[in-house]
Amino acid sequence: MTFYEFINLNMHKQLKERLAGLPSAPGVYLMKDPRGRILYIGKARNLKKRVASYDAGPKDLKTSLLIGKISGFDTILTNTEKEALILESNLIKRHRPRYNVILKDDKRYPCLRLNIQTPYPNLTVARKIQKDGALYFGPFTSTAAVRETLKVIHRTLKLRKCKSIKIKLRERPCLNYQIGLCLAPCSRDIDPEEYAAVVNEVVLFLNGRTPELIKRIKRQMASAAADQDFERAAAHRDRLFALERTLEKQVAATTDFRDRDVVGLARHGKAALMTVLFIRGGFLLGNRPFYLPETVASDAEMISSFMKQYYEGAPFVPEEILLPVLPEDQMLLEEWLSDLKGEKVRIMMPRRGERASLARMADQNARKGLKEELAAAMAEKELLDQVQRRLSLQRHPERIECFDLSNIAGTEGVGGMVVFERGHPAPSAYRKYRIKTAPGGDDYAMLGEVLTRRYKKGGAKDPLPDLLVVDGGKGQLNRAIAVLKTLGLYGLFDLIGIAKRDPERGDTEDKVYKPGRKNPVGLKKNPEVLFFLQRIRDEAHRYVITYHRKRRMKTYRRSILEGISGIGSLELVELGKHAF
Repeated sequence: MTFYEFINLNMHKQLKERLAGLPSAPGVYLMKDPRGRILYIGKARNLKKRVASYDAGPKDLKTSLLIGKISGFDTILTNTEKEALILESNLIKRHRPRYNVILKDDKRYPCLRLNIQTPYPNLTVARKIQKDGALYFGPFTSTAAVRETLKVIHRTLKLRKCKSIKIKLRERPCLNYQIGLCLAPCSRDIDPEEYAAVVNEVVLFLNGRTPELIKRIKRQMASAAADQDFERAAAHRDRLFALERTLEKQVAATTDFRDRDVVGLARHGKAALMTVLFIRGGFLLGNRPFYLPETVASDAEMISSFMKQYYEGAPFVPEEILLPVLPEDQMLLEEWLSDLKGEKVRIMMPRRGERASLARMADQNARKGLKEELAAAMAEKELLDQVQRRLSLQRHPERIECFDLSNIAGTEGVGGMVVFERGHPAPSAYRKYRIKTAPGGDDYAMLGEVLTRRYKKGGAKDPLPDLLVVDGGKGQLNRAIAVLKTLGLYGLFDLIGIAKRDPERGDTEDKVYKPGRKNPVGLKKNPEVLFFLQRIRDEAHRYVITYHRKRRMKTYRRSILEGISGIGSLELVELGKHAF
């Protein structure tokens, strides 16, 4: 069945007229299913030709799957193709369509942030890059790499070490000044130009310009020696040795000392992994993988989607990007990246020389990373298979939700839900609940309120779980059963309770209870299953306790006088000033 035949069978007259009347202009199109859900978002230089291309020639796997599901479409016109590219990226991030390539990178890789808008900047660790005028360096693949980088900077460059954003004035400088590692702007009148020179050195180092920085320090050391300022020359010498030791640890990748990102790609079935090698000043500084567990996109589309999503929020855009396959919109991507960087950016697919060697290295890293991801996924699947078999679950526990409660002396009652997807925590799906109606000391009533608030809409907002875990024994389990029966959801997914062991009763391990079963499920022969369930329960406990502490601290800071009409926190401060 062709695309137009499908439309004739499944779309009403207005949609057919819209398809025939599409303009030959740039824009974005959104393909939808019969329920109105967005299946795919794409951009086009010519919307009419792009949509019509679904009916022309052989179709790849993604297009074949789409044609069988599309029931309607929307279009958004833009002035230029570049505007369409930016709009497409924003819409994909907002709607996350099933058939688009989406970088599911849950790790918040640390970066170093340098706020150059302040008179005396310092380095801080950031997990999220923002457009706030500050300089961001990274991302680093681990916190250990961040600590090692900060250690080198703190030992060799006189940037202030205090973590506060604003300088706190001190009567005497700290120890870092005494040992010559800080200019002490907190207690001394430091020339901003002198401090700016230190900031420039830090920027050079973090941008991978260590050789250039070493040359600068050598000139400073020679100048100090010529002025017979041997103490200052010795300080420069120590910095020089430290930086040279750091440079020895870096891997020289090219001889032209240019900045590059090298993207490698590996696929196995529907799984794919892309890895980026960061080449700065000719030295390999690190890499970052992006794993896609399931995709039907072509290599070219995958690379194009990666470029748009990754570089939109990247702290640095290099002058050259080496790819394993060229995307269809290469020239448009080059123009867009050049606008981001402020200078020319080239996209290449090398075939010989140093660049080709780098591309092979990136592909090799991608294959290694994909092999590790697939092995880990297989281990996770085997574990979830064991959980299903041992607990006799009707559904494979792909999504597990676990609830826990916390209160103190019947006050400030809260609940929390944590979610594990495919054996891993999904923090973005966690939920907090402040107890509103249930009596503070009644755990069963509190659990009933939390479960009712979570499931009363039947998964309209969040998907229903495959397995629901409640922290507690038979009492909590029976309460959960009653709530689900009231909501008409009992039996749609599995339900268990996990109770902590009671040494006074002679328990040697936690107990797992199931509906309709008098005795707990014995898991002595399957310790990995029990350990996995304990891990989920402990994560729920940690999450709800953290939330409860925050609520409790807010209560302790609040004065009963604030409840009086006309008196607020500011008025109390003023009253305090005149109390004596």
